[in-house]
Amino acid sequence: MNERKVALITGSAKGLGKMTALQLAESGCDIMLNYVNSRREAEELQRRIEGLGVRCLAVQGDVASPDDMHRLVETAVQEWDGIDILINNAGPFVRERRLFSEYEPQEIDYLMRGNLLGVMQLDHLVLPFMRRKRWGRIIHFGFGHAAEARGWPHRAVYAAAKVGLVSFTKTLAVEEAPHGITVNMICPGDIRGANKEKRIAEVEHERDDESPRGRPGAGEDIARVIAFLCEGRSDFITGNIMDVSGGLDPIRALIGARTTGQAIQ
Repeated sequence: MNERKVALITGSAKGLGKMTALQLAESGCDIMLNYVNSRREAEELQRRIEGLGVRCLAVQGDVASPDDMHRLVETAVQEWDGIDILINNAGPFVRERRLFSEYEPQEIDYLMRGNLLGVMQLDHLVLPFMRRKRWGRIIHFGFGHAAEARGWPHRAVYAAAKVGLVSFTKTLAVEEAPHGITVNMICPGDIRGANKEKRIAEVEHERDDESPRGRPGAGEDIARVIAFLCEGRSDFITGNIMDVSGGLDPIRALIGARTTGQAIQ
């Protein structure tokens, strides 16, 4: 990037958000990290990013809270005069497989706010600054095959929110294209556990029999695509829903097969 840009990555203390923050910092962006509970990890990452020679802030805030998102953007404006790149990585997810009828009303509200309404509201907050500069990059996160609006048993609320975000991504891309702003969605494959924070070189010789590609996915698989979309000359790529999955279909409809796990993360 010829001119240093400011990138806000939600949910970036760990996982795919962390790898994206590092990738954009390596390309010369100033980074605003965001976390909910992972303060220690965020501060450690902040120091690491500052060691790359760019500026970095770590700000607490929940994407499902409009007040938190206002504060996040206000901090970016006060410190750095706005946001050029917005990576909407954060989004609550229920790991336990449950039918829609088993959700509590407050869980439905939280999942919809965190994965759809919160994303739309944060986009709305940053658009004026991007329009003023006539340059901006917005990235949303989905799931594999989200663009097909397929059913996803045991993931009804999360899937509904992300499929709604597909439509919003395409609409916003058309509306903001004249202002030099691109809007795209990344749909990661089944990148598991520690692999979310690994480079491709660390996993490329491992075997994953479920993946058509044959190897497990790594955080770098996602981060490098995002970095490409954020380049200045990637301005002709907008309104796209990109699966980065190694060919794996993540939707496994196993009605009746239950697994237990954690609640909303």
